[in-house]
Amino acid sequence: MLSHGGFVQLLTFVKSTWARADQRRYTLGFFAMGNSCSNHLGIPPAKGPNAVGCTDFMMDHTAQGSFFRLYYPCQTTEKAQRPDWVPCKEYFNGLTDFMNINRTVGEKIFNYLFGSFKIPASLDAPFKSNVKCPVVIFSHGLGAFRTLYSAICAELASQGFIVASVEHRDQSASATYYFRDKTESEKANKKNVPKTSGSAQEDNLVREWMYYRGLKHGEREFPLRNEQVKKRADECILALDRLTEINSGTPVQNVLQTQFDWTTLENSMDLCRIAVMGHSFGGATVIEALCKEVKFKCGVALDAWMNPLDDEIFPRVKQPIFFINSEKFQWAGNISRMKKLDSAVIQRKMITIRGTVHQSFPDFTFLTGNWIGKLMKLKGEIDPELAIDLCNKATLAFLQRHLGLEKNFNQWDPLIDGQDDHLIQGTNVTLLQSAI
Repeated sequence: MLSHGGFVQLLTFVKSTWARADQRRYTLGFFAMGNSCSNHLGIPPAKGPNAVGCTDFMMDHTAQGSFFRLYYPCQTTEKAQRPDWVPCKEYFNGLTDFMNINRTVGEKIFNYLFGSFKIPASLDAPFKSNVKCPVVIFSHGLGAFRTLYSAICAELASQGFIVASVEHRDQSASATYYFRDKTESEKANKKNVPKTSGSAQEDNLVREWMYYRGLKHGEREFPLRNEQVKKRADECILALDRLTEINSGTPVQNVLQTQFDWTTLENSMDLCRIAVMGHSFGGATVIEALCKEVKFKCGVALDAWMNPLDDEIFPRVKQPIFFINSEKFQWAGNISRMKKLDSAVIQRKMITIRGTVHQSFPDFTFLTGNWIGKLMKLKGEIDPELAIDLCNKATLAFLQRHLGLEKNFNQWDPLIDGQDDHLIQGTNVTLLQSAI
């Protein structure tokens, strides 16, 4: 199954190169050589008219609460701090656990390759917008977490959206965390509990990490993924509920220590204009969330992995959907499931970006050199910045059309129909009539 999710190409490659202990010294040198051009790599800055801020939000502190990275239009500040792309080492640990390799070794590799990169947004910068902002809830792919789609989320924020990138607690993220109450013994001996960055405000809470859950021996995949996609949709809806509370001025308590003033978001969101968006497993989450919550007016599914979904939900989805696919990932069975959502009365669009791979949507594609990026299937044949630009512009045009925005995004309407040399209208996958 792993070939259908999050960072499979990256993880499979790393794991295979570490299959034998006597290869380890060679592999570390191999990665160092492959990423030697990293001085000019980085996540591209957003192109919209607004500066972009970001902050983290957790409410409540338990595993049943809501946790997301918020991107928003912000004031320009001279001393803007850009957050780390990977927030802390535990996320590297999650990736290495996912691959069943030694944490110490895996953390060094991932930290060397990706530890120095920053997100193109200002941490906790003051919110600024002259109009109410439409809202997008974003769902990450299998093995991902909340920070890894910053090129897409920051671009939407720069164009005037408020974007909540959810970190899922269904055990499909490589790592995430929540807080539990301290035991009496821990309260009595605080110095035995080490502090970590971004710790909880309350002294009586301890951070608990939740890591990716793989299939158990002999376990069927569909029941697990189906259960997860339903929880993921609920988490997207919960994030929207939390934003609704913030927008209404309801006092909220962010468990995390941030400098962002949440009261400035009161009456800032246009809650009549809400969309849901996601990649891979997050694309399936889009469909499930649209079925469960009519407040989502439309959805954008990036290279969606459709297998986790029940067939019965397809006729129950009533909102417009835009499928944006890569050229190298999709297959007939998956596309045929997308086609089950075709409608004569509700707009369902599909385009394919030429020269792209499944990892052309997360930020990884910008953070490796050309040859190692292609070797690890993090890059396709197309310039990754061109690919993400096409994806973002087509998304903005679709959102304007179906959220009723008064913007100039309709200049990119032709992209929705694949009218560009780098796009294919529909799919490049050949479907047998019997599969449709």
